Amino acid sequence: MRRVGNAVAVIVAVLTIFPIYWMVLSAFKPTGEIQSANPRPWTLAPTLDHFRDALGVSGFGRYFVNSAIVALSVVLLAAVISFLAAVALTRFKFRGRTTMLVLFLIAQMVPVEALSVPLFFQIRDLGRTVPGVGLNTLGSLILVQLAFSLPFAIWMLRGFVAAVPVDIEEAALIDGASRFTILWRILFPLIAPGLAATGVFSFITAWNDFLFAKTFIISATENQTLPAALLVFFKPDENDWGGIMAASTLMTIPVLVFFIFVRRRLVSGLGGAVKD
Repeated sequence: MRRVGNAVAVIVAVLTIFPIYWMVLSAFKPTGEIQSANPRPWTLAPTLDHFRDALGVSGFGRYFVNSAIVALSVVLLAAVISFLAAVALTRFKFRGRTTMLVLFLIAQMVPVEALSVPLFFQIRDLGRTVPGVGLNTLGSLILVQLAFSLPFAIWMLRGFVAAVPVDIEEAALIDGASRFTILWRILFPLIAPGLAATGVFSFITAWNDFLFAKTFIISATENQTLPAALLVFFKPDENDWGGIMAASTLMTIPVLVFFIFVRRRLVSGLGGAVKD
């Protein structure tokens, strides 16, 4: 059984990695090999032309910065808000607590596409009263991505907070620690693995977002994000697949860097998510 399990794990790993390998390979392949009727899983003439084309796209650097601003803002805000919400839902008993948790689950079940139109009108109306979060602003992307990240993050962190013994907090209170000290110097470090896990989810979701970027950023092209830059390579007559794959490879690098940065805490974070 162990050999069968290992074989299945290898097959799943290969199937998962192969699309990434093909994307990177296509980014280095000459255009002729990409368009060949007999594609090969290797290339004998690698080229950097597609990467030059991708980096040469007008505004590519600006798109990269915009994506970084949105993704990092969502990660930081989601971490702080979900941490405080998880503590409140776990440590305090109040009316409607169970209903609120159920609503968090329901929010995860609604398709994003079904909410794009209502959110468009909400963001449009909100921008009339709150500067910086209306249409054509990065604030609108941060706000919407934060709203979609919070239910998952709160539900996940709730398990980590519940796994921390209440006796630790009570001992700190007896020693004279304030609630603020308990939150940020005791609870926060203990649930850091959960914050890493939710941070990866929030970062990937915000970084790869295309639907909301095209829905809310209508005319202010300087506020577009990286996924929107891929549209430059889609042409009416023939798509530039080399440029698409090169740009996609460049988009993947920040996600890998972020994942490597939090990988040590991520493994323990995924394990602790089931605790309650």
